[in-house]
Amino acid sequence: MFYDKTVLDNGVTVLTEPMEGFKSVTLGIWVRVGNRDEASDVYGISHFMEHMIFKGTPTRTAFDISMAFDALGAELNAFTSREYTCFYTRSADEHLPEAFEMLCDMVVNSLFSQDTIEPEREVVLEEIARSEDTPEDHIYDVFSEALMPDHPLGRPILGTREIVSSFETADMHAYHDAHYTGENIFVVAAGSVDHDRLVELTQEGLGGLPRGTRQVRQSEEGGKRLDLQAVTKDTEQAHIMVGMPSLSNDDPRRYAYGLLDTALGGGMSSRLFQEIREKRGLAYAVYAQSELYEGRGQFVVYIGSRPENIAECIEVVRAEFAKAREEGVDAEELARVCEFICGNSILAGESSRTHMSRLGKQAVSGLPIKSLDESLDEYRAVTLDDVKQAAEELLAQQPTIAVISPYPQDKIEEMI
Repeated sequence: MFYDKTVLDNGVTVLTEPMEGFKSVTLGIWVRVGNRDEASDVYGISHFMEHMIFKGTPTRTAFDISMAFDALGAELNAFTSREYTCFYTRSADEHLPEAFEMLCDMVVNSLFSQDTIEPEREVVLEEIARSEDTPEDHIYDVFSEALMPDHPLGRPILGTREIVSSFETADMHAYHDAHYTGENIFVVAAGSVDHDRLVELTQEGLGGLPRGTRQVRQSEEGGKRLDLQAVTKDTEQAHIMVGMPSLSNDDPRRYAYGLLDTALGGGMSSRLFQEIREKRGLAYAVYAQSELYEGRGQFVVYIGSRPENIAECIEVVRAEFAKAREEGVDAEELARVCEFICGNSILAGESSRTHMSRLGKQAVSGLPIKSLDESLDEYRAVTLDDVKQAAEELLAQQPTIAVISPYPQDKIEEMI
């Protein structure tokens, strides 16, 4: 087995992947909670919690934390997704004990004091404003809301201004106590790391957490999705997203679907890149991708083009969807997109952070843990018939379309 695993008495899971030739180690504390797990009155609290973890403990101020990691020459960062939160550090292997001890202190003992909440609230409100002013980012929220209007996955990770403005110390402590428990925490390290030593450090830093209960996700239907969701904004470009529901993250067909994504919009030789950018000059950015979650997923195509090109861009997408349904891919195209995925995965794998992220995502999501080679073998086992079936299943659906542009919704409805 390419990794080692130990579960502490309180449910905290420790996983390590040693990598020969490395003098550094990337370590993440993964928490099985994201924005899909939030109650309606605290939308955005998972992301806000991520920020607040950096704002001080009984023994360290926020400045103390920043200065200490800088003194180690170590990286410190975090991110929140729809299904998990991760706090991570990358350091020289000799500094791992100090870096990990500080990270544990932050995750376990953060104060969430009101005097630190107030300025950080303003930071997050600025982050929301920045997202809304960045249409190529904001279009994802517009699309997700249209695809899953009554599902937690359809909500923005950052939350809303109104709810973020209401967060207080008591909200932070209640959310932390409910979710930052042993059964929901995974310590994952890759690089120059000794498993047994990391288990000892984890017992010291996280062994006092209560076991709690593993976060369980409900299989909400998400309401009736919309055909079109348009946001009117004074922009030079129209930002277009076309997509539909897709697989869950544990579906064995995901490898065939991944190859289909790549054939449609995964590289410069992909069908949509060639048709929309190279042949017609309609866009600079065009791509396709899938986002797979527990119980459901979504497939999307993104295009940034001038507003007058909206109808033509969507027409090309629909035509390529129909062609893929009817014809699938041929052997040459399948081989090319397979090697595109495998080659990019191998290149990305030259980083301990990539290995830590891969291992952590699988573990925190409850998926079978596969090595990079095992996953690549799954892609290489996909047949032409598998991709044809994937196209027939996925692309037969009526797409949901989201657009941010200077045009109102009724104008876009007329255009398309």
